[in-house]
Amino acid sequence: MATRASAYGFGSIALLLLLALAGSSSAQLSTSFYSSSCPNLNSTVKSVVQSAIATENRMGASIVRLFFHDCFVQGCDASLLLDDNVTASFQGEKTAAPNKDSVRGFDVIDDIKSAVEAVCPGIVSCADILAIAARDSVVIIFPHVLICSFLILLGAHTIGQARCTTFRAHIYNDGNIDGTFANTCKSGCPNTSGTGDNNLAPLDLQTPTLFDNNYYKNLVGKKGLLHSDQELFNGGATDSQVQSYVSSQSTFFTDFVKTMVKMGDITPLTGSKGEIRKNCRRIN
Repeated sequence: MATRASAYGFGSIALLLLLALAGSSSAQLSTSFYSSSCPNLNSTVKSVVQSAIATENRMGASIVRLFFHDCFVQGCDASLLLDDNVTASFQGEKTAAPNKDSVRGFDVIDDIKSAVEAVCPGIVSCADILAIAARDSVVIIFPHVLICSFLILLGAHTIGQARCTTFRAHIYNDGNIDGTFANTCKSGCPNTSGTGDNNLAPLDLQTPTLFDNNYYKNLVGKKGLLHSDQELFNGGATDSQVQSYVSSQSTFFTDFVKTMVKMGDITPLTGSKGEIRKNCRRIN
């Protein structure tokens, strides 16, 4: 069995695999790796995640998004958690255009890391902590076992909110949007840049805090909040797949878990190639 690591040393065994109760992956990752070395890991992480979501419902979606953004850049290595000032010349992912003032939840990961270090010092990697937190966020929001395509991953937009700057152009300039829905969004997002930029709107207006298939139903009704969302149902090749998830919520859940597992397995670097960071924001 092996932990996953990265160039900056963030061992990760992608315990998100527990979502599907899967066995070891092609990289010989193990869902039971910490059974002996940190037996209270799962309960420790879950307790902090539950508290964070109870304080702010949106936080569950934010943690899942952290996992997505981390894994899409050279695999799930917790590099997204690094601050820019870890070395004099280091510039990380936090301030990259898709992430700056957008990804959030770093303080929750810090709290989880502190709690885990208290019970298992120097044992659990930051990448595994992020993976477990993402898993628990989904399970807490929708407590069921929930493919490989961008369309499936965007289904996570069934929860969470977006800033006005991310959907302003869509609601004011695009034609493939329901007029009433657009007007509702405009009430909290003025057309003038710099005005209300940080105002929030739910990605799924119907059930913004429930993990369900209403995201896809919204797309069929031309009520996708983001331009990239609505493009999934806009007379193209993905229309039929959107319709399949509208027809069967269980199919969406099954496909979603497969995608999460596969994403958690992106280019794992195993063994002793990394380090267990004491602070997820810095290299040891």
